[in-house]
Amino acid sequence: MDLSWMAWTWPTAAFFGTIVLLLAIMTVWEVLRPGGAPRIGILGFETTRGDRLFLSLLSSAFIHLAWLGLVGPDLWWALAISLVWALAVFRFV
Repeated sequence: MDLSWMAWTWPTAAFFGTIVLLLAIMTVWEVLRPGGAPRIGILGFETTRGDRLFLSLLSSAFIHLAWLGLVGPDLWWALAISLVWALAVFRFV
């Protein structure tokens, strides 16, 4: 299979590997504790674990894009902000 059309660098592989790992963790979590513990958070609508994961991943993408546009290519701070944001989403949303 020729995958030369995609730039498979270590950061690219780590990104996709992290997404796969998160999905595997969420699957195991759902098998062990079914139901996803739906709750109404600060957004005012019911969310499950999967909803909160999706919101945190989507908002992390926007955090990184904003960081690239406003600050530059050093993304370590954007990663730290995204991790704190994801914890806040899982706790309060």
